Amino acid sequence: MIKYKESIESDSMGNISLTNKTILVTGAAGFIGSNLVKHLLTAIEGVKVIGIDNMNDYYDVNIKEDRLKAFSHNTGFTFIQESIANKELIMDVFKQYKPEIVVNLAAQAGVRYSISNPDTYVESNLIGFYNILEACRHSYDNGEKGVEHLVYASSSSLYGTNRKVPYSIEDKVDNPVSLYAATKRSNELMAHAYSKLYNIPSTGLRFFTVYGPAGRPDMAYFNFTDKLIAGKTIEIFNYGNCKRDFTYIDDVVEGVSRVMAKAPDRAMGEDNLPLPPYKIYNIGNSHPENLLDFVDILQQELISAGVLPEDYDFEAHKELVPMQPGDVPVTYADMTALEKDFGFKPSTSLREGLKKFAEWYKEYYM
Repeated sequence: MIKYKESIESDSMGNISLTNKTILVTGAAGFIGSNLVKHLLTAIEGVKVIGIDNMNDYYDVNIKEDRLKAFSHNTGFTFIQESIANKELIMDVFKQYKPEIVVNLAAQAGVRYSISNPDTYVESNLIGFYNILEACRHSYDNGEKGVEHLVYASSSSLYGTNRKVPYSIEDKVDNPVSLYAATKRSNELMAHAYSKLYNIPSTGLRFFTVYGPAGRPDMAYFNFTDKLIAGKTIEIFNYGNCKRDFTYIDDVVEGVSRVMAKAPDRAMGEDNLPLPPYKIYNIGNSHPENLLDFVDILQQELISAGVLPEDYDFEAHKELVPMQPGDVPVTYADMTALEKDFGFKPSTSLREGLKKFAEWYKEYYM
């Protein structure tokens, strides 16, 4: 991602220079957050990154700690282990460090987990995001310049059972099929209200199945690998009749970085009140893969990397099962808006991405 340094700092489509800025990244030990922090510290001159993460045990904390180790020694990085649901802490962080760019990636993830653990989603995804919005609002107090751009994670889960594909940012998304999706839609609505009321430039990003090395162990590609090595059976939902728009982590980070450098314009409406400086974008590969094809490619790359033996009997370790509550049969991103506004579209193929994951898995675990 270092090759992106020149384009991010000189892109004529941007209206914010990230050079010498203080950037707050919540969820800094998470999959997307840690890769974004590493990229910013490597590619942007003079940047200071304040990272917040509660380091919860939703999945293996060791992976989160190892992600942090990649840049914890960097003098431009400050880490705070705390929850964004702690409003007093968040307000203090804004007062002390005065972040100019805020990237909110902290959230309780997972569709199925939201069915059995709803309280966690309300605390992190709703209360936590409210605290971030309030801190952004008050960053302008007393004539301060305040936050130039709030970028936050939304999700492709918002599209639910939408039958129109590809999924467009213009589609109606008010019928979520999981609490997780409902909290992410709430984030978009809350951000819109704060953008309108307080003229806070904000951009929401609907991520489509982000994957790659050191990713989340609860994601299918990672979970399947763990089970296959242990000789367990992997369950393929909806009898394999699912399609997912897999988006490689490096593509996601590049997309987020470009968005950070271009805030929605502030403007006044005919009523002499601010028009909300507010945008939503999809970030996906715009090339959905059938789940059975995905499993086949994963199998090949795991064998190629030496994670599994060449004679592994995959058929004996696969089971086709019904759809799970809260899941959707297809995700498919319409990338027209992001490509038009930023000249960018993810391009990493599923095979290339799974190859890099398999090689990382071999090195990390074996």
